[in-house]
Amino acid sequence: MGSLFLRVAVVYVVAGVIFGFAIGITEKLAFANVHAHANLIGWATLALSGLIYTVFPRAGAASLARWHFWLQNVGLPVFLLGLILIDAGIPMPGIPIISVGSILVIAAMLVFLVNVFQNVRPENAFSAQR
Repeated sequence: MGSLFLRVAVVYVVAGVIFGFAIGITEKLAFANVHAHANLIGWATLALSGLIYTVFPRAGAASLARWHFWLQNVGLPVFLLGLILIDAGIPMPGIPIISVGSILVIAAMLVFLVNVFQNVRPENAFSAQR
């Protein structure tokens, strides 16, 4: 699962950078928090998760990793859509949409927490010497 997380993270960083330049060029700075959330939750969080799942293959192979992946990658686009609508001055349906996305992303983070506590231990780490 680690490489899948990393591949999707790279998509988020490219999209986030392009979106960031677009809002800067057009001076639509009200959308800066969308750019920040896409990069933090999309790029940084997915990349770090992917690295953890690569270094600790037992965690990456757990069904919890698949749940984490899908909850985060369904929830984050929904969250970002809601945030865009709210920032555009369209609170309805922005608020219900962002709420659903938030719940899914929070669920993903809780699943990640459980997976790390269950499966990330020094003896489970990848070792090039094995």
